[in-house]
Amino acid sequence: MSTVSFGLDTFGDVTVDEHGQRLSHAQVLRNTVEQAVLADSVGVDAFGVGEHHRDDYAVSAPEIVLAAAAARTERILLGTAVTVLSSDDPVRVFEKFATLDAVSSGRAEITLGRGSFTESFPLFGFDLADYEALFEEKLDLFNALLSETPVSWSGRTRAPLVDADVYPKTESGRLSAWIGVGGSPESVVRAARYGIPMMLAIIGGEPARFAPYADLYRRALTELGQEALPLGVHSPGFVADTDAEARELLFPHFKANRDRIGRERGWAPATREGFEAEADHGALFVGSPETVATRIADTVRTLGLSRFDLKYSNGPLPHDQLMRTIELYGREVIPRVHQLLSDD
Repeated sequence: MSTVSFGLDTFGDVTVDEHGQRLSHAQVLRNTVEQAVLADSVGVDAFGVGEHHRDDYAVSAPEIVLAAAAARTERILLGTAVTVLSSDDPVRVFEKFATLDAVSSGRAEITLGRGSFTESFPLFGFDLADYEALFEEKLDLFNALLSETPVSWSGRTRAPLVDADVYPKTESGRLSAWIGVGGSPESVVRAARYGIPMMLAIIGGEPARFAPYADLYRRALTELGQEALPLGVHSPGFVADTDAEARELLFPHFKANRDRIGRERGWAPATREGFEAEADHGALFVGSPETVATRIADTVRTLGLSRFDLKYSNGPLPHDQLMRTIELYGREVIPRVHQLLSDD
């Protein structure tokens, strides 16, 4: 069996029921916990939830959702995709995830990032003009906190710390952390500089075009005197019994989600032609278990990955279809990818 691990990520998209009616945020949150429980039972290695502060996503407090999942799971890693560190306090974030690590018996992990939306900045009183400084400084502080020793730190975006100790401590001595990167060389080098594993978000285009970022990360680690570290990819996808079924089920929900965001950002409406191109060769891992496994294995080989996370939530796609994707991913896709990689 290969040493690569496989996760599932969700943003807690607000979904619809069998009649096409929008579910409440509360029901979506309960369904998300059920999805984590199923992922654990079918052998998925990790489960991540995103953080958003808008009406089309239900998860604004991922650590609470993950704690609920921790109480009902046994082995799966529980993390974020991503924690928006820029608009939060690094000390409180560390405390919450160290607590999650305790109640889950060491199964917590956190992916730190900027997030793809900006609603949290005005909501929590931050100026978007400070976008870069907020992330730089807060990541610097969080990295210092990972040592679990007294920290002295100062910056311009929050009050300084002098020999501050933060509790609880983790039993392992270090909280598992990743840095989420969208694909800028500066972000890649930053992850290497801090010596934190990198999770590369590939949400459009051929995965192979991100090979230079994977190479840059490894080269930067070497030049900065850091040890070799895991490299992961987070990409959207959907699994059904056949390729045709997967594409037919996914497209209307994929389009609804993409067009809603696109109206805010000035994008052209999603087309079936563009969807098919992404499914054929791009960042959308959609199809039968064999098709999805083959594409994941190719991406793992091309980029030299140690982790692949499939973002299985796609707009209002119903809960029962999400559960079927999770089942197929755990029972059929993951074993097949391991087999394909072991045959190399």
